[in-house]
Amino acid sequence: MTDIQQIRDAAEDWPVRESSVPFQGRVTGVRTEEVLMPDGSYARRDYQTHPGSVSVLALDDQQRVLILRQYRHPVRQRLWELPAGLLDIPGENPLHAAQRELYEEAHCKAGEWRVLVDFYTSPGGTDEALRLFLATDLAEAEGERYEAHGEELEIETARVPVEELVGLILAGELHNPTLITGTLALHAALTGPGLDSLRPGESPWPARPFRES
Repeated sequence: MTDIQQIRDAAEDWPVRESSVPFQGRVTGVRTEEVLMPDGSYARRDYQTHPGSVSVLALDDQQRVLILRQYRHPVRQRLWELPAGLLDIPGENPLHAAQRELYEEAHCKAGEWRVLVDFYTSPGGTDEALRLFLATDLAEAEGERYEAHGEELEIETARVPVEELVGLILAGELHNPTLITGTLALHAALTGPGLDSLRPGESPWPARPFRES
């Protein structure tokens, strides 16, 4: 039986014989590498390179979660999601990026920020790392609304109680991985150790080091 103290993800870097980028888009690319396997052979691994992302689970004083719905072309569905965005400015503080996304997508601000959970969105196929923040003490942002474009022109918003979101997830009605991860993590915190057990919003993030504010 493995000791509970050993249940931690650990950095490791297997030797790479060849590495190339056959495609590079505006934000993401594809990297191809020949990786040394434990038996001495080499295996090809193709994966999407990604700058990283942030997302915000905004919880109001009625225990409702702010969610957005927008069209996602790869899956041909209009999905309910959390406010989110790319870390496309090198070294940007993820908290600042999350605050920007909450303003741009929902015209909201928050008085308190915590790290809800950090995760890799699909570690078998991309190096994307995502930091999901919990934002509380919500209020409407000052000034003019952000001018949306593209898919964001048709964004819908709703506020749904946490328990109802959990039920919809377990019923298979919601499919966005960040929304699912955030909702279940929040439910676990609320019914377990409480929100004070969460890390501060400025906590270090080894997957995407950033400049301190």
